[in-house]
Amino acid sequence: MLREITLGQYYPADSVIHKLDPRVKLAGTMIYLITLFAFRSVASYVVATVFLGALIYISKVPPKFMFRGLKSIIMLLLFTAVFNLFLIPGNVVFQIWKLKITDKGIETAAFMAVRLVYLIVGSSLMTLTTTPNDLTDGLEKALSPLKVIHVPVHEISMMMSIALRFIPILMEETDKIMRAQIARGADFESGNLIQKAKNMIPLLVPLFISAFRRADDLAMAMEARGYHGGEGRTKMKPLIYKKRDKIAYLILAGYFAVMFLTNQISFL
Repeated sequence: MLREITLGQYYPADSVIHKLDPRVKLAGTMIYLITLFAFRSVASYVVATVFLGALIYISKVPPKFMFRGLKSIIMLLLFTAVFNLFLIPGNVVFQIWKLKITDKGIETAAFMAVRLVYLIVGSSLMTLTTTPNDLTDGLEKALSPLKVIHVPVHEISMMMSIALRFIPILMEETDKIMRAQIARGADFESGNLIQKAKNMIPLLVPLFISAFRRADDLAMAMEARGYHGGEGRTKMKPLIYKKRDKIAYLILAGYFAVMFLTNQISFL
């Protein structure tokens, strides 16, 4: 299960999406997520599906690799669907004892499930096609106007980059610890929910110790190399918008306009 998490990983490939400026990919991800939650019509979600599918195809990232990350949120999807099915009022379609499934509940559950899936896939597409260093530079450059009000933009970008970089490392560490504990007779599968939670203690304790040790090593390495924040630092490869980036912005604007129009037409 832990190996199925793709968020934070980078998949090298020679595609137009990989070559785009990280600021374009950050803006595109934000616009895509906003449209998922702002517009709620079948036509809008058809457009969002086509747009996401086209990006996945252009990115040259294998769909199996990208959708593999959805296995880690199956329980969240099921919980969200059940929660909406039985608690949203509307016309009763099916009833089990005192539990009622309504038409509005089915509609809301379907929309929420699609939103969660597209949210994970859309976010994964950005991290899979952007290196942590590029993501840090792009985020820092995009938030640079906030420096006027003394927001520590560089430090925020650095923390997010480190967090993304450490996700696959911690997942690999967790997998190693779990295998070692299983070899020693630990059981993470059997028992009820409380017993499973107790069985996780032999896994969580060494994981937290390892995470804090890595964090301490990283802090000492940065201090030893004279790191004191981003003030006065220069970039070896400064971000410069190219023609393909401007075209990408135009495509994003067109996508937003199409989503807005389809949503408005659907509710007329």
